[in-house]
Amino acid sequence: MTHKRTAKRAGLAVGMIALLASALPTAAAAAPDHGPVAPEWCATVTVPGHRVDCGTVDRPLVAGKPALGTTEVSYAVVRHSAPGPAKGAVAVNPGGPGEVAIDRAEVFAHAMAGLLKDHDLLLVDPRGTGRSERIPCGVTDAEYRFGTRAQQRAAVERCAENLGPKAAAYTTAATADDIDAIRAEIGAPQLSLYGLSYGTYLMPVYAARHPERVRSIVLSGAYPHGFDPLVRPSAQAVSLSLRRVCERSAKAACDGKQAVKDLATTAAGLRARPMTVPITTDYGTYQVRFTEGKLANLLFEAASREVGMDPAGRSLLGDLPRALNRFVKGDAAPLRTLIQEDGATGSEEDQAPYVAVVCNDYRKAWKKDAPRKERWRQYRAALKSAAPGEHGAFSAKGFNEGPTDGGDVCIGWPRENTPDPQPTKLKLPDVPVLVLSGDLDANTPDANGKKAAKAFRDSRFFSVRNTGHVPEWEQSGCVTGVATRFLRTGTPGDTSCLRALPPIAVAPVRAAAHS
Repeated sequence: MTHKRTAKRAGLAVGMIALLASALPTAAAAAPDHGPVAPEWCATVTVPGHRVDCGTVDRPLVAGKPALGTTEVSYAVVRHSAPGPAKGAVAVNPGGPGEVAIDRAEVFAHAMAGLLKDHDLLLVDPRGTGRSERIPCGVTDAEYRFGTRAQQRAAVERCAENLGPKAAAYTTAATADDIDAIRAEIGAPQLSLYGLSYGTYLMPVYAARHPERVRSIVLSGAYPHGFDPLVRPSAQAVSLSLRRVCERSAKAACDGKQAVKDLATTAAGLRARPMTVPITTDYGTYQVRFTEGKLANLLFEAASREVGMDPAGRSLLGDLPRALNRFVKGDAAPLRTLIQEDGATGSEEDQAPYVAVVCNDYRKAWKKDAPRKERWRQYRAALKSAAPGEHGAFSAKGFNEGPTDGGDVCIGWPRENTPDPQPTKLKLPDVPVLVLSGDLDANTPDANGKKAAKAFRDSRFFSVRNTGHVPEWEQSGCVTGVATRFLRTGTPGDTSCLRALPPIAVAPVRAAAHS
């Protein structure tokens, strides 16, 4: 459950870029393919030691509505290196919704190198993204991220208006069916599914719609289809993550209970008096009104990203106890710096594949068919029903203004000519399933991962110590090793390394008090 970001957005399998990135060999040209003529862009998709086949399929824009036409969906297949036929094929989705996969072929292949000796790797750019045909709506990443909550709601409405009936093209079910059409195109009888972040929402939908085509599933940074629309598990996990990093820190760098108290004080202060923070990106400078909701987004989403990638180095999560403590003592500069550093990755990427999927599919705190006034009544009633403390250090209203894929952001999404939300109860195949969560991930916390695992009959859940969203950020190869072993054998094997990853560095709070 995370907002798509082009460069460093949480929930990406681009976290695998960190995995032994320095060890990547120099790219070599793919072996020639004597089959059908590949798209021109295929020449740029290279993986040393492997042939890469590419193609496109024309898919109905909206199933059952041929008048709306078709859309072109692109894919790449990294072929296995050993002689003889492949023992299987693995389809990877890196999240978003709307993250691309094809241009990360070398990264995925390197992280899964052992598996690719005798397995093929299928990478699909979901409709509207990457190498697939674009279906834009005129809302950019930067304006959506940095806007006020009212501006975000207005951007969602503008996106829907610009898409018109094409808004119905963006659903998880449509992407799942696109993947299966490509599976048939490449002649793979079955797929092993590897979903990260939003990919953990997509892959079970594929499994429910095409159960006979699924061999096994790995879900990393997972959340259930019936997730809490008021995101209480994430709010509670924010406080838990602060306590954990302090408890595990070298030389007691901070006190966990005090860090949570400082967070509550900071949230209350911003609730009463938001501050303006200038954020400069490659596309301009934005004056961001930093509210309790923006603080929530920083804490549960941004601070969960990249955790464990460089345990000894600086991280947003490791710097937060000190910044919150300084804010409470009247010094906003450290927190302001963290906000600006995180915001510098804003992009001009169109948000249609993100906005439309979450507004069409995700569970809301109102009924889809209700008119807007009634939606507001239902939403406010849901907020009012939240018990004190259920949102941790935040107010219910404030925290729910943080998620860019939840809260009230989709309240103006059309109720007519848009699909019904994705069902929350799926009939899933009885196949081996591995679910991984980072124990410092407040975006898709352990509580959500456990619920996602319970949807399957034959599932195993592991909480990965000292990692965030998704655990594949860590560089030792532990997590990808467990995952690829599971994809090969159906069992995770030795998982002791998941509990032995080192704690992250934490900026000393005591030192800050005397600086």
